[in-house]
Amino acid sequence: MGSMTSYTLLSAAKINLYLEIIGHRPDGFHEMAMVMQSVNLCDRITLTNLPAAIRRLQCDHPQVPTDNSNLALKAVDLLTYKFPELANRGVDITIEKNIPVGAGLAGGSSNAAATLVGLNLLWKLGLTQIELEELSAQLGSDIPFCIRGGTAIATGRGEILDPISSLTDLYVVLAKYESLSVSTPWAYKTYRANFSDRYADISDNATLQERQKRVHAGPMVTAITHKDGAAIGSHLHNDLERVVLPAHDKVQQLRDYMASYGGLGTMMSGSGPTVFTLTSTQDAADEILHKVRAALPDPDLKLWSTCFTATGIRLESETKN
Repeated sequence: MGSMTSYTLLSAAKINLYLEIIGHRPDGFHEMAMVMQSVNLCDRITLTNLPAAIRRLQCDHPQVPTDNSNLALKAVDLLTYKFPELANRGVDITIEKNIPVGAGLAGGSSNAAATLVGLNLLWKLGLTQIELEELSAQLGSDIPFCIRGGTAIATGRGEILDPISSLTDLYVVLAKYESLSVSTPWAYKTYRANFSDRYADISDNATLQERQKRVHAGPMVTAITHKDGAAIGSHLHNDLERVVLPAHDKVQQLRDYMASYGGLGTMMSGSGPTVFTLTSTQDAADEILHKVRAALPDPDLKLWSTCFTATGIRLESETKN
C-alpha cells in the first residue's frame, strides 16, 4: 500500500427526453416510464488511495455537502458494507463541479456513479458494469443510468434500464437560474396531490406491463430508433412540468423564451428547474444560447451549450505515485 494510486473520471449530466409518472408504489416511490440521455457536461472526480480507513471528500462548489450526506461518500459506505474486507481502506475524493447543483441533471447521482466505477478500479474489486449498476440502485434511482450512460428507457423507479440505440449527433442548450432549485420530493408529492387521478392501478401487473410497453412502442422511442431529431424534439414530454411550471414563473418564462428560438424542441429536465432546447448542430445551439442571453441578461441565469454523449462515466487518467 506504499504507492498512492489515483483515478480521474468524468461523470456526465443527464436529461430526461421523456418522463411519465405511471403510479404510486407500495414502497413510497413512483412507478416511472422515462427516456434518459447523457449530455457532455461533466464533473471531474479524482479518487486517491489513502492509508488506513480515512474517507475524505473535497469539492470546489460551496453548495455540495462534504459530509456523509453526499452520495459519493454513501457509495464508499455501500461498498465497504458489501465487502467487509475493505473496512480498512481509505480514499480521498475530489469533485470538480461543472454540472449545476439542484438542477434536475443528476449531478449528485453521476458523482456517486463515478465513485463506484472508480473504486472498482482503485480497489481492484473486479465487479462487472451490471453488478455495479445493480449495487448502485440501492443508493439512488438515477445512479444505474449514470453508470451506463448513453440513451436508455428507464422503468420501475428509474433503475430498470433497457438500452436503445445511442443518440450522439444532437446538441443541447441548458439553462438554469443558479439561485433557484426545486425539491424533487416536493415535485412528486405535489404531482400526486393534484394528478393522482391519472395514476394507473399498478397493483395489477397486466396494467403495469401494458403502460410500460406503451413507452417502448411509443413515438419517442420510435423517433430515437430512427435518429429523427425533429420527431424527438416534438415528442419531448415531462409530467413534472405540470406542477413545477405553475409554481415557478421564471422557469415558465425561460421555457417560453427558449421555445421561441426555433430549436427542435424545448422542455424542463426532471424535476427542474433546468430547461433545455435540442438542436441538430452545435452552431444552432450556440445561436439559441446567445439569443436567450440577450433576452434574459440576468447574471443569475447560467447557460451551457453541449452535445449528447454515448457514455455516462469516462476514465480520464490513472496516476501511480
